[in-house]
Amino acid sequence: MLRSGSTAFALLAIAAMSSRAQSGTPPTIGVAEVRRLESALADDSMEGRLTGSPGGTRAARYIANEMKAIGLVPVGDSGYYQRVPVTVADAGITLRASFGDGAAGTHETAYNLVGLLKGSDPKLASQVIVVDAHYDHLGIGTPVAGDSIYNGADDDASGTVSVLAVAKALAHGARPKRSILFVLTTGEEEGLLGTNWLLAHFPLSLDSVVANLETEMIGRPDSLAGGVGKVWLTGFDRSTMGAMLQRAHIAIVADPRPSQHFFERSDNIAFAERGIPAHTLSTFNLHADYHQPSDELSQIDFAHMTAVINSAMRAVDLLANGPLPVWNPGGRPVPATH
Repeated sequence: MLRSGSTAFALLAIAAMSSRAQSGTPPTIGVAEVRRLESALADDSMEGRLTGSPGGTRAARYIANEMKAIGLVPVGDSGYYQRVPVTVADAGITLRASFGDGAAGTHETAYNLVGLLKGSDPKLASQVIVVDAHYDHLGIGTPVAGDSIYNGADDDASGTVSVLAVAKALAHGARPKRSILFVLTTGEEEGLLGTNWLLAHFPLSLDSVVANLETEMIGRPDSLAGGVGKVWLTGFDRSTMGAMLQRAHIAIVADPRPSQHFFERSDNIAFAERGIPAHTLSTFNLHADYHQPSDELSQIDFAHMTAVINSAMRAVDLLANGPLPVWNPGGRPVPATH
């Protein structure tokens, strides 16, 4: 997650869920699969998944292999990879204008990963739901208690696992009506670098995107959300998405800490500023391991995380088969200048 600073409707929902039930209920994601994915992405061998680093590239390769095994359609510029040009300098990691620019600093290639699950409905398949998380973290840094690897098990290996697990479940179940683009981005910690590049070089028509749901930091329960298995949604009152999910009996509540501005602090904001109803699922409880080497696998509550991922799967399934969310009056953020 970015540092701070940076009755007709009900009938429609019921009809949508009934239709889905006729075609098959989404499968349940098991804790063993969640543990498998999380254990790999938060391992020391990934070296904290820093954007543009060998560890970041290693994580990208792992994600691409998972997307291939799932059977998603590759839509990057190089298979599942979308190359992202970055510069690494003393001042930090920045996004280059192109691969051919002469920006000062060390030029590196980072990667977004993009895989498509094509919709089954002849009319609705042209509409796209983007399901995403960022897989990057802070890399190797200042040692704390002898540990210099900032694994980012919660931030945001947990969200990355959710995207992959949901993709696998939906790809192996009844095909959704709308298409779903599963995206794992790089550079969120550096200022949404990967998402900004993605939107400027979108692999499909950006006008086809009708909703975005991100998952960020779901590895630990949040008592303010209701504890184990409960999840909150950023910007809940901004669109009809939150109410739609609640009506489907998904265990979701509004963000209990609006003063933290989490709606504006993750990749969803870039989609929202382009007019796409976009929100993030999270259970971040402001734990002290945020952006510390202690954000490790041992701190993950897998029963909680698995329950949240199953809620995320139901949410994505509803978005791909049911009514679409729309902005509530005054809820759409002011469009950014791009």
